[in-house]
Amino acid sequence: MITALYASLCALLIVKLSLGVIAVRRKHKIGLGDGGNDELQAAVRAQGNATEYIPITLILMFLLENIVVYNWIIHLAGITLLTGRIIHAIGIKNQDIKKRVLGMKITLYLIIALSILNIVYFALAYLMPIN
Repeated sequence: MITALYASLCALLIVKLSLGVIAVRRKHKIGLGDGGNDELQAAVRAQGNATEYIPITLILMFLLENIVVYNWIIHLAGITLLTGRIIHAIGIKNQDIKKRVLGMKITLYLIIALSILNIVYFALAYLMPIN
């Protein structure tokens, strides 16, 4: 289960981003909402964006892995996912629009590629069943 490795690494990334939100909340004494604080808004969006895009990508990876594709494809997808999410989070934290856009492009292109691979493998299995 290669996807389990990347799910675990992504979970740790989400924990790190969550701890970042907590730290900013404590620093500015904001218990609920964002209090109009730009630093907290950025931390919350970095965390939220990760929790929005990581699950669907992991699901697509898991489904593809269960079709029995080459292991290197799943590893490449996992490394790409982590890379894109880390670049995006750094871009949000540092207000670097180029990194934000790059991280988002990496993630979205990965989701598109995984979706296409799943559709192609499904179509091949459906049109040319082994049994």
